Amino acid sequence: MARLRSGAPETWAASELAELYAAHRLSLVRLAILLVDDLASAEDVVQDAFAAMAARRGRLDDQSAALAYLRVSVVNGSRSALRRRRTARAYAPLHETPPDGPEGMAVLAEEHRAVYEALERLAPRQREVLVLRYWSHLSEAEIAEALGISRGSVKSTASRALDALENILSKEGQR
Repeated sequence: MARLRSGAPETWAASELAELYAAHRLSLVRLAILLVDDLASAEDVVQDAFAAMAARRGRLDDQSAALAYLRVSVVNGSRSALRRRRTARAYAPLHETPPDGPEGMAVLAEEHRAVYEALERLAPRQREVLVLRYWSHLSEAEIAEALGISRGSVKSTASRALDALENILSKEGQR
C-alpha cells in the first residue's frame, strides 16, 4: 500500500483506508457480532478500529499487517464493550430483550441459531478462539497474535471449546 509522503507525519491516505474499509468492514463486523452479540455494538467496535487506524502515525507497510492490526483492535474493542456492558448490568436490573422481530429470527436456520446460542454459553476466551478460527478462518498463529496468547494455548482452548460446545448441543438435542 502506498503512503502519503510529505513533510507531515505519515498517516493513511484516504483512498487506502477507503479500500481497506470496503474490503474488510463486513468480515470485521461479523467477527465483532459473534464476540459482542449485538449489531450496533459490533458496528461501533469496527468503526472505532478504523478510526484508530486512521489516526495511527506508525507504519504498517502492507495490507496484511493493517488487517492484523484491525483484527486485534476489534477483538480488544469487543472485550471492552463486553466489560462496559457487564458493568452497566451490575447497576441496572436485568430484563429480557425481545428478538429483532420475526424476520430476524426467520433469517437464521434452526441449527445455526442453536449453535449461536451454545456459542454464547462458552467462556469468552473459548468463544473468541472459535470465532477467529472457524468464522474468520485465521490460522493458529494469527489467533495467537490477535489474542496475545501462545499457539499452544490456542490449540488447547479450541479443543476444550469444541468439547464444551458439543456437550451443550447434545444436551439441547435431548430436550
